[in-house]
Amino acid sequence: MDISKVAWTTAGRRLTAAAGSVVGERYDDNYDVLHLDPGGPFAVVADGMGDGPGSTIAGNTSVEVFVREAAVGDTPATLRAATAKAQVSVRTAGRAVAELCGCTLTAFVGAGDDAAWIVQLGDSRAYRLRDGLLELLTVDHTIAWLGVLHGWFAADSDEAHAARYRLTRYVGHPDEPEPDLLHVTLRPGDVYLLCTDGVADQLSYESLTRVLAADDPAAAAHTLLDDTLAAGGRDNATAIVIRVEHTV
Repeated sequence: MDISKVAWTTAGRRLTAAAGSVVGERYDDNYDVLHLDPGGPFAVVADGMGDGPGSTIAGNTSVEVFVREAAVGDTPATLRAATAKAQVSVRTAGRAVAELCGCTLTAFVGAGDDAAWIVQLGDSRAYRLRDGLLELLTVDHTIAWLGVLHGWFAADSDEAHAARYRLTRYVGHPDEPEPDLLHVTLRPGDVYLLCTDGVADQLSYESLTRVLAADDPAAAAHTLLDDTLAAGGRDNATAIVIRVEHTV
């Protein structure tokens, strides 16, 4: 298993990050895409919808376009414009295939010395471990999320399981929906996790909390991916772990 590692330094913070991905047992190929930028606090995960050419096209196109367009600035307007450009590019590329062409997109983009933006479309996720408390920062854009939240069905019901695959927002959606944007502070000791549902759906809250408490992001990313395989490897799984420290 290959784990990528980078370190980013701003005027007030040092961030160390590590990322990796595994195919699992369900698919022959990996339809997840990740980007860990060597030049600054910038990380992206995407998860293609389905297991065909449309999934591959959507994931690769959305990450490539978003990274290129978002590199020009870290303002909300820039990030929304980058996502909009990815939407158009995926829909244009998707015309070449006779199947669904769409993917999720979750990004972590540095926004100054002690802050970052979380960009969210779909049901990949961003978590933060702070002072021992693990919080899910993003919302799943699925009918399952709405159904459980509003009491339409129980979280462990067959209805909820089926609704998990009905996304209300994603890159490639015909209505080109906007992403959620969340501005977060970067405190020393914080650990951020960006992951696809192959991680979130297979590992418990307690397991995520325990693994992310490790001092080494590379070790944490490796353990998370190993744990998804031990849990059955029911999906492609991708994890990016980012730890915040004081600058030296």
